[in-house]
Amino acid sequence: MHPQTTDILISGGGVAGLTAAAAFGAAGFSVVCVDPAPPVTEAAAEGADMRTTAFLQPARGVLAEAGLWQRLEPHAAALRVMRIVDAGGDTPEPRIVKDFDAAEIGEEPFGWNFPNWLLRRELVARIAELPNVDFRPGTATRSVLTRESEARVTLSDGTLVVARLLIAADGRASPVRAGAGIGVKTLRYGQKALAFAVTHPIPHHNVSTEIHRTGGPFTLVPLPDRDTRPSSAVVWMDRGPEAERLAALPVPEFEAEMFIRSAGLFGPLTLVTRRSVWPMIAQIADRFEAERTALIAEAAHVVPPIGAQGLNMSLADLACLLDLARAAPDRLGDRAMLGAYHRRRWPEVKARVMGIDLLNRTSMLSAPPLRDLRAGALNALYSLAPVRKTLMKAGLGMR
Repeated sequence: MHPQTTDILISGGGVAGLTAAAAFGAAGFSVVCVDPAPPVTEAAAEGADMRTTAFLQPARGVLAEAGLWQRLEPHAAALRVMRIVDAGGDTPEPRIVKDFDAAEIGEEPFGWNFPNWLLRRELVARIAELPNVDFRPGTATRSVLTRESEARVTLSDGTLVVARLLIAADGRASPVRAGAGIGVKTLRYGQKALAFAVTHPIPHHNVSTEIHRTGGPFTLVPLPDRDTRPSSAVVWMDRGPEAERLAALPVPEFEAEMFIRSAGLFGPLTLVTRRSVWPMIAQIADRFEAERTALIAEAAHVVPPIGAQGLNMSLADLACLLDLARAAPDRLGDRAMLGAYHRRRWPEVKARVMGIDLLNRTSMLSAPPLRDLRAGALNALYSLAPVRKTLMKAGLGMR
């Protein structure tokens, strides 16, 4: 069997991998994208990803160039205000509420929120329109051999693909990263997150609300109305055993616990999807490149879901790789290109991983004096307008 040749092979067909396939395909590169599991593209289907993703402002340009934004925009829930609520007093009631308003730094919202299953549906549909992108769900990367001039990738169906660039988008336990001999540093929290969607009687008004008490934040992110009722995606982070207890509760008891933990800010919350549970870690690879190989997304870095940083860091990886590829397409995947990618991305990602690690550990505080200290810090930072605006721009990745 003769090997198949392509410019780029992407190992991993999650949201990041599929976005990369669409972006490089739209830029004129030939792409093969493989993933061992077919994408689940309906909310009610077995294995549907009930999490949501907020694309922040800088991501829209990448999505538009890839021909994705036009598909996604009709389903977007704009995020115009990020509200931080401290409920760390004696009772779970709001004692400090601070709004970070996107209008202070520009006309656009901070970003736009989408269900992950819907993202996969639209990504797969867009890729089907690109004749130079070959998406192979149900096919895995079995082995990789790299040379100075190429990566030779054997797939689980026996196909040999020869690529100028191999992109690892195959998750936090990346087989490609391990095969390339790249180490990884992992930080563990003993913490898990529940992800699900709710409806509520009080409108969210496009405000993303993060409620802090103990164990981790309880975050409601706006979704489009569901059956005429306001709806939000929820990420509820807590200690592992507590998260598992909550996930196993009968729905009426779970909804009662939600109402208490949400400080009643949106009225009674009604669960409208299944609950999924995810372990929380922070992680960064020692390097983001090896011979003919680039790591992106969770193969390169993992962070807890605070400030919508995870996938937006992944899209920044993609934007950097795409800029380098378009600047010198004849050098796609060579040592100089991949070295430049590592130098541009690794220091910035390292700083964000450490910053989010600190924020998460702060959100987990349980001792009342430490919760009081956290509330005081929030008050102090918010009260200084230049600091507040700098924090908002930094969260968006704006210089």
